[in-house]
Amino acid sequence: MAVIRPLIPREALHSASTRPIIAPTPSAPLEASTKPVCLYNVPSRTAVNLKPETALRLAQHPRCRAIKEASGDLRQAVDLVRGRRDDFSVLSGEDWLALALIASGGDGLISVVSNEVPAATTMMVHLALSGELENARGCLHRLLPLMDANFVETNPAPVKAALTLMGRIENVLRLPLVPVTDSTRTLVQAGLRFAGVANV
Repeated sequence: MAVIRPLIPREALHSASTRPIIAPTPSAPLEASTKPVCLYNVPSRTAVNLKPETALRLAQHPRCRAIKEASGDLRQAVDLVRGRRDDFSVLSGEDWLALALIASGGDGLISVVSNEVPAATTMMVHLALSGELENARGCLHRLLPLMDANFVETNPAPVKAALTLMGRIENVLRLPLVPVTDSTRTLVQAGLRFAGVANV
């Protein structure tokens, strides 16, 4: 079970009278769950940042087992690593930050790019967790153009474009998402080729 902060309408972000709608008892989902819970901090989608002090307080609950940290703030992620209990995992929610987070004591990655190149992404993470940082860095550098292309337009449209180029799916999206532009498709294709994907 993932706990995700509520989506705040964009127009509300600029209203001085609007404050985030947060459950009066943030641990309520943990109490209600019968399964282990992974927190998910993704301020770019929710307009609310789950600060380390709040996440670490929630992490004291026995069902709270991990956090997918996708704030893009390495210092915030490192603060989670420094303050966590031993059996609480801090996972990067940003492909491009995974190596830095693992080198700082993080535990892994919940990935976007792994939908396109799972073996290469897995290798990068395994190398990093094994302390083979130079080899992991090489993997990261090969994947960076694809990681970047995945967010030129709203995710998951670029990933679906990539999987279509690879012949794995049909490029069908539900509104309000639409297929990527030709220029984005070209970037995705170049990223795939740079990552070692042939025949795209």
